[in-house]
Amino acid sequence: MVERIREMEARLDRAAAAVKELERALEAYRAAREDIAALADYYDSPQWLADYDAEGSLPPDLPRGVLSQDGIYDLLSADKELREELADLIGRA
Repeated sequence: MVERIREMEARLDRAAAAVKELERALEAYRAAREDIAALADYYDSPQWLADYDAEGSLPPDLPRGVLSQDGIYDLLSADKELREELADLIGRA
């Protein structure tokens, strides 16, 4: 009995920590949804292609991760996969 209570206490501690971590992550993700939508709109716009084509004339110290062929695409793909995984997880709840 004592061992069972210890085991369940350890499970409670792990689960509580995981739930708290997920709560923090979901709050950060909710805050980032506007950024993700803006990046998707930018990536699908003629402006992204114009900015991409102008890369050679940009200041050398300007960060340009958004102009990489894979940067925004990879983020949007990861976002889509995450939303699908969350939907699947919720569907099984």
